[in-house]
Amino acid sequence: MSVKLRLQRHGRKAKPFYWIVAADSRAKRDGKYLEKIGVYSPTENPAHIELNLDQAVKWLQNGAQPTDTVRRILSHEGALLKNHLAGGVRKGALTEEQAKEKFQAWLEEKQAKVTAKKQSITEAEAAAKAKALEEEKRIAAEKQAAIDAELKAAEEAEAAAKAEAEAEAAGEEE
Repeated sequence: MSVKLRLQRHGRKAKPFYWIVAADSRAKRDGKYLEKIGVYSPTENPAHIELNLDQAVKWLQNGAQPTDTVRRILSHEGALLKNHLAGGVRKGALTEEQAKEKFQAWLEEKQAKVTAKKQSITEAEAAAKAKALEEEKRIAAEKQAAIDAELKAAEEAEAAAKAEAEAEAAGEEE
């Protein structure tokens, strides 16, 4: 039996989220699976990923083949690196402590990148909101100026009509 690590679609139309599962390669996409190892939600920015690293590494070591998307997710979360380091420990190239240190250093670096990305996204959103607010204020000021001009023109026309009426009334009296 060939085992694949793949995505199993859930959610409603246009709002998908996926389970990352270990399943027989012959099973249907959303059919029977052997074990659920995580959740992936691509609709959020950045994408939300929950992954049980130990289970993922166990399946990789037992020969499960990830699909392309799951391979990218596993790489992003560090499961492939952890599997690689475990292989180095088995071969004697690394000690368990060295492997843990390398993995922790990678995790810290990755966390810093994710934090920076989230911060840049929030800054971009704040800048967009500020720009939209300024544009709305400018448009409102233009509209108010147009309304004031119309009112002033109407008042001048009314004053001119009143003056004309007074002139006619003064002309009739003479």
